[in-house]
Amino acid sequence: MIKVSESAKSKINSLMQEDGSSIEESYVRVGVTSGGCSGLSYNLEFDKDQKPEDKLFEDNGVRILVDKKSFLYLVGMTLEYSGGLNGKGFIFNNPNATRTCGCGESFAI
Repeated sequence: MIKVSESAKSKINSLMQEDGSSIEESYVRVGVTSGGCSGLSYNLEFDKDQKPEDKLFEDNGVRILVDKKSFLYLVGMTLEYSGGLNGKGFIFNNPNATRTCGCGESFAI
């Protein structure tokens, strides 16, 4: 299961509207790739197509797609958004990460 906070839902909805789509017709694709200062990096993008190998989650009205490989690294994660003075952007609260970098965009298991 992947969860989405209320702040992340609001930002996702806003970004999708700017992109000309909506939360009802698009997905948020979350994934993991090799790289970053801690070894693995997060990816987040909008997608209109679900692939057969994708796992689909829905939380707080947001539909999330995760590829099979990334799912092992992301299970139990909560996607949040911070717009405060300490930094702006999506935050990946991942209970599987044993180490993260200072920017929060890469992690290790």
